[in-house]
Amino acid sequence: MKHRPRLLALLLLAAVFVAGAVSSWAVQAWADGNASPKRLSRGERAVAYLTDELDLARPQQDSVRAVFARYRPAMDSIWSKVHPQFDSVRALVRADVMTHLTPAQQSRYRELTVKMDERHRAGDSSRSRTK
Repeated sequence: MKHRPRLLALLLLAAVFVAGAVSSWAVQAWADGNASPKRLSRGERAVAYLTDELDLARPQQDSVRAVFARYRPAMDSIWSKVHPQFDSVRALVRADVMTHLTPAQQSRYRELTVKMDERHRAGDSSRSRTK
């Protein structure tokens, strides 16, 4: 029981790292003028990003696309198991952040999290259509 706070802290740190990495990648892709995230699958966004960053030739793009397609079922399986835990940690993070905000900031933060959740759900639904 005495190691539980450490485990929660490590899970929180990992979740924040993953969320930050994904957010950074998405913002960079958007800033680079890539197509709207709603129009491209995650694999296509990744191929577009790598093409821009690494100057991939068309055959390389096709090969990388095939790699993402090959591992997608395994990654989806893992995410379906971890997603509920991630959501739980995200709720803890949000609650903790709220304790550091003024009432006005708390109201705005609630609005922002609703928007983020809507975008997240839209991404999940578009993902399921592209399988």
